[in-house]
Amino acid sequence: MISLDARYHSYLHTDKCFLIDGRCERVIGYGWTDDDGAYIDGYYVLTNNYKLFYNLKEQFLRKEEWRGGRVVEGSSLEN
Repeated sequence: MISLDARYHSYLHTDKCFLIDGRCERVIGYGWTDDDGAYIDGYYVLTNNYKLFYNLKEQFLRKEEWRGGRVVEGSSLEN
């Protein structure tokens, strides 16, 4: 299992950021996803403006625009 704390905790307390569309996005949270409620199928990383979704193989799945706790618009690799 991926250790999210080992991978992303340092982003919470430093100037590290994700570079998304040419902008520095600060990480403000992360956690597990379970689309069917039965088992963990991936994880998310929350930045100031986006919620990024990954599978358990650490492959990027999609990003959703995020503003103050609500999803504004989504995009995925399939689009």
